[in-house]
Amino acid sequence: MELTIKQAQQQVDEWIRTYGVRYFGELTNMALLTEEVGELARIVARTYGEQSFKESDKQKNLADEMADVLWVLICLANQTGVDLTEAFAKNIEKKTLRDSNRHTSNPKLH
Repeated sequence: MELTIKQAQQQVDEWIRTYGVRYFGELTNMALLTEEVGELARIVARTYGEQSFKESDKQKNLADEMADVLWVLICLANQTGVDLTEAFAKNIEKKTLRDSNRHTSNPKLH
């Protein structure tokens, strides 16, 4: 199933209104986003880094942790009126204008 960013924002909003009662406050969601990014970092550090898995980490799933980060980010976007499709397009444009030669001319990357 393909899903646009706009559709994802709509699905999260529908889920919140149906099952979640209401959005958590922006500060709560920011704290939750930080928590979810930490959980993602823990899995990445153990999968690709030098740390070994703890027994409690073995049940964690990289894709699921990424989806948790995306979920809370979408919640924050919805409740603050950010259209992520538009914001992402503008961000790519900004990066392209700013960094169009920066990485290709970096000898460290070749």
